[in-house]
Amino acid sequence: MPTSRAHLSRRGLLAATGAVGAMAAGTPPAGAAAPRHGGAKRVRTGFDRLSAGGYAPLDGQRVGVVTNPTGVTVGVRHIVDVMHADDRVNLTAVFGPEHGFRGTAQAGGSEGRYDDPATGLPVFDTYLKSGQALADIFTESAVDTVVFDIQDAGARFYTYIWTLYDCMVAAVLAGKRFVVLDRPNPVTGRGAYGPVLDKAYATFVGREPIAQAHGMTVAELALLFNAEFVPAAAGRAVELHTVKMSGWRRRDFFDGTGLPWVPPSPNMPTPETALVYSGTCLFEGTNLSEGRGTTRPFELLGADGIDRRWAEAANALELPGVRFREAYFAPTFSKFQGKTIGGVQLHVHDRESLDPVRTGIGLLVTAKQAWSGFAWRPDHWIDKLTGSASVRTLIDAGAGTDEVVAAWQGGLAAFRRKRARHLLYGGG
Repeated sequence: MPTSRAHLSRRGLLAATGAVGAMAAGTPPAGAAAPRHGGAKRVRTGFDRLSAGGYAPLDGQRVGVVTNPTGVTVGVRHIVDVMHADDRVNLTAVFGPEHGFRGTAQAGGSEGRYDDPATGLPVFDTYLKSGQALADIFTESAVDTVVFDIQDAGARFYTYIWTLYDCMVAAVLAGKRFVVLDRPNPVTGRGAYGPVLDKAYATFVGREPIAQAHGMTVAELALLFNAEFVPAAAGRAVELHTVKMSGWRRRDFFDGTGLPWVPPSPNMPTPETALVYSGTCLFEGTNLSEGRGTTRPFELLGADGIDRRWAEAANALELPGVRFREAYFAPTFSKFQGKTIGGVQLHVHDRESLDPVRTGIGLLVTAKQAWSGFAWRPDHWIDKLTGSASVRTLIDAGAGTDEVVAAWQGGLAAFRRKRARHLLYGGG
């Protein structure tokens, strides 16, 4: 698409004045951070209730914990440090997921096998391990019970829920008990949105047919997995115990819980990131930047050659709860590293009405219309993210946002019925 002189002067001015950095840093989206329930309340996580109850489900067991930096108490102490110092529980191993137990690795990485300097406990790497290979790690660790405690982000392609699934399957194969300590879905649990995975497209960003924004907590997902999917993969269900939260309601956003936010991965810095992530992460499947390398990943999107026309086209869709601002930024790593590019910033003004998946589709449709350089990743990663080839082929055929969204409604309705059987905190 031709670049106008006005476009060049605007971009040059931004780069010269340092406004690019200010735009990338931004401020919390209007309406996204203010509590909606009369101020933050105190939710007790599954771990907080487990420890208050004297670790009864772990009595007499050698325990290993699957966790990362998000496994913290209300007082922001890590649960591994707390349990290691408590004679009531016999903690003997830690298992690290993607990004690692201490969270030092970027996307697509882990920390490997090591002994934790703080506790001396052996830390085993679970990332990209499944089936018998993961079961062998559980056997090597000599634990009796595997405990899972990780903060999720609410999207099918956020890999921690598939670490949960893989660990449940491996626990069956290794003859281990499994305990899930619940934490909030940070974007509420009011409903499910988006396409449901076609098993032909199963990968680590989607093992089983659930919706793109599932609207469940990790304990609820564990119940669904154990009833619907684990027996087919492992021959039987795992011996599962879930520890619910207290004080959490399905309509609660994270800032209404009173819990500390610890970034569950390096590019999920705030709960506001999670609000849009299940839609804007789809840009990983394109040649556009999804905002990695900025202070607002998944809220800033762009590429070299995009100008104000994308924001104008996206705003013309009048998508509920969100507006789009013409933005320019220079990622410090990942796509377009060190290059000033144009695009949009999402501003959520009404999170109650936001449909993040529909928003992501609208942005894909308008990006393709507004920028002649738009392309899918050559490996068709978008199909893995959306769970089938449908979204890509419809957009390539010129379908609009409504037509793309309509195509998945039948599968979504079926998932919602299945999901309803496993909810722990009322319907929604």
